[in-house]
Amino acid sequence: MSKVIGMGNALVDVLTRLQDDTVLSELKFPKGSMQLVNSEDVGRVLLATRHFPRSQASGGSAANTIHGLAGLGIQTAFLGKIGRDEWGDFFRSDLEKRNIKPFLLEGTQESGRAFALISPDSERTFATYLGAAVELEHHDVGNDLFDDYNILHIEGYLVQNRTLIRRALQLAKSRGLQVSLDLASFNVVEENLDFLHEMVENYVDILFANEEEAKTFTGLAEEDALHKISEFCQYTVLKLGERGSLIKNGDQIIKVSAIKANSLDTTGAGDLYAAGFLFGLIHGLPMEKCGQIGSLLAGKVIEVIGPKLDDDTWEEIKRLVMRLIN
Repeated sequence: MSKVIGMGNALVDVLTRLQDDTVLSELKFPKGSMQLVNSEDVGRVLLATRHFPRSQASGGSAANTIHGLAGLGIQTAFLGKIGRDEWGDFFRSDLEKRNIKPFLLEGTQESGRAFALISPDSERTFATYLGAAVELEHHDVGNDLFDDYNILHIEGYLVQNRTLIRRALQLAKSRGLQVSLDLASFNVVEENLDFLHEMVENYVDILFANEEEAKTFTGLAEEDALHKISEFCQYTVLKLGERGSLIKNGDQIIKVSAIKANSLDTTGAGDLYAAGFLFGLIHGLPMEKCGQIGSLLAGKVIEVIGPKLDDDTWEEIKRLVMRLIN
């Protein structure tokens, strides 16, 4: 069976539920966006949210997808960089607990953290302190790193280091891996448009994007954006939230509905969708089934706070997936 290695920013998610969006206005964070912050900004975020309920979980977009695949029984690994601190220890132990092979290097800064500010309507706004995660460099990607793997999944958030992305994608393609990319965030796409076009057009086989990311990437809306991206990618997946998803492979377009869910927090929804979709591809399932498994995982994760599901939920998911497959 195919094995998947993920590469991304190794972050610990600090999850805060807001009473309203006043804090977002005070911090001048556009709702639903992701912005990079420095250590001084971290202090401002912590101060502004000190009275709200808070929890933590290992995170980062690619790591969330890898956790999802591991939860479905796929052999996985993750490459990232952490600090020599309790946050890094927490991140490593979370990988090992799920039998994910950790390729975790240690940097000089504190471990990265992503502050997920969750609005009452379940939309989340991220303030991300990359810390040691940003120290992952192209020379950390060894020539034999991908030799035992079939798919490389990376996140668009890595664009802060273009040499790293280019090195990883070129090596993966030279080793015969399929490359899967999640575009990550509309403002990340906007600020790195030319570079992302170069990577997608030359190296990416499977691309995940929501409607805002796809529009920013192509200048086109929904189905037109889907057609444009599919000129370069074998599989193009447009995630439409509660409206489901659109998937294109060749001339075939599939519309998949979202499952009914009681949404508490959308953190990890797109990442877990990608995990379900990749699981279906690995098992050679039709696109519709791949999308349905993606929707199932996305629907389950938005019913909890944070990007992680407990063991009982995973057992339920595996039973439902077996029904879909059979």
